[in-house]
Amino acid sequence: MSLVTLLPFIVLIGAMFLMTRSAKKKQQQAASMRNDMQPGSGVRTIGGMYATVKEVNEDSVLLDAGPGVDLLFAKNSIGAVLTDDEYNRIVHGIEHDLEADGPVVPDDASSLTETDEPAADASSDASDDKPIDLGKKDAADEPADAKATEGDVAEPKKTDGESGAK
Repeated sequence: MSLVTLLPFIVLIGAMFLMTRSAKKKQQQAASMRNDMQPGSGVRTIGGMYATVKEVNEDSVLLDAGPGVDLLFAKNSIGAVLTDDEYNRIVHGIEHDLEADGPVVPDDASSLTETDEPAADASSDASDDKPIDLGKKDAADEPADAKATEGDVAEPKKTDGESGAK
């Protein structure tokens, strides 16, 4: 057999080796994360439940999910160990203020549109202008020169659904 015929098999074996190696590395990181859990840490289970670690055993973890609610989980069911700031932000809604001296962004755009003029002056200026009518004009609203003269015979306007072709 030549090297050209063996090359696809060699590439396939190499790819399988690299994939299993990365999977083993992820499994080792997850195992070390689970072994480093301490009582008082915030965790997220693989089911998406957030709780605080109460007790760590060899293969199981006792979690405090709320007042008077203690749950026993297998260590493998812990998806992530969270930092204190992240756990408090997610569970309790407490934001850690890292940039207390930074600029304050308003909740709405009203502060961005304020003018130096008082509100009474702005409303009187608006009342002087004629309102703009964006609706359709009726035949009664047309100017007099646009209306048909007495000698002209006006065809009735076609409404929706009527076609000009016969």
